[in-house]
Amino acid sequence: MENLLTEARKIINEADKDMAALFEKRMNAVRMVAAYKRDHGMKILDPEREKEVIAKNSELVKDDELRGYYVNFLEGMMAISRSYQSKLNEGMKVAYSGLEGAFAHIAASRLFPEAIKIGYPSFEDAYSAVASGECDTVVLPIENSTGGEVGQVTDLIFSGSLYVNGMTEIRVTQDLVGIKGATVNDIKEVISHPQALTQCREYIKKHGLAMMEFENTAMAAKYVSECNDKSLAAIASAEAAEIYGLDVIEAGINSASQNSTRFVILSRSENKSLEKSIGSTTLLLFTVRNEAGSLARAIDVIGKHGFNLKSLRSRPMKDLLWQYYFYAETEGNLNTVEGMEMMGELREYCDKLKSAGTFIKS
Repeated sequence: MENLLTEARKIINEADKDMAALFEKRMNAVRMVAAYKRDHGMKILDPEREKEVIAKNSELVKDDELRGYYVNFLEGMMAISRSYQSKLNEGMKVAYSGLEGAFAHIAASRLFPEAIKIGYPSFEDAYSAVASGECDTVVLPIENSTGGEVGQVTDLIFSGSLYVNGMTEIRVTQDLVGIKGATVNDIKEVISHPQALTQCREYIKKHGLAMMEFENTAMAAKYVSECNDKSLAAIASAEAAEIYGLDVIEAGINSASQNSTRFVILSRSENKSLEKSIGSTTLLLFTVRNEAGSLARAIDVIGKHGFNLKSLRSRPMKDLLWQYYFYAETEGNLNTVEGMEMMGELREYCDKLKSAGTFIKS
């Protein structure tokens, strides 16, 4: 029995030696993954990818009794991998528009909890910070379920050099916030971002409040705090109220109970690592030639190649009067043979054609 124990320990020591070398090999690859995610503005956690790896690799264990333990081993290894990636990317700089407490800051914090968040006074400033290399990625709102598209951001995507490498949706609750002790009856004027004012228009009208637009909700909250005027309130988040020492006078004043905003993640590099089409989203921006039926033919090309058109909207071009470009959100992966063929065919009908990125929504 003693010889058996000695032999077992010898086998374990040899296996541990091999595993140590393989662990280093794996973690060196994890370092490469972390760098890629930082450069492409991608989140550390990718639940779908982890599920795929566990499902595939667990089948390599032939012993049914041991397979469950191997799944636990993989889950632990992936947790270590995420921890290491977070450490490597602690210096990652994420830009957003507004101040701490703005909804974009909340979104950036959820997406990149380990990164350094830097606020800028406008969408364009935040975008430019990444384009110039000052920051690694930027989180900007692109659409609200109540207020519609954020045209300034769509215009930046159309005219700028950054790629969309992710999109996420967060629930938005707009609160009426004011200085300590203020009540609804004290408020005479409300300030906020135009989108927030639109989302709360019924409440504002009901209470007969004057409105003033601000660059974003957090800046509005900060301004109210600085003015220290009971008659002035902001529409902002509860987080912003806490940061700037304000009271939430009334919570959830937005008209639609199901109010959410979609945020895009943009960076300088395009993510071409996606291998599947199912669940992928591709953003296309284009102008069509001034010929009858050009737009209809372009839409037909998108469907012909298996890309499901989920959203199509037009935006005026700044430099050309009464000329428009189109923003198309499609289901499908551009980094496929079908995707490449679709782009080639679209060029027959489009004066300008741009792929803004392919990604998996979170």
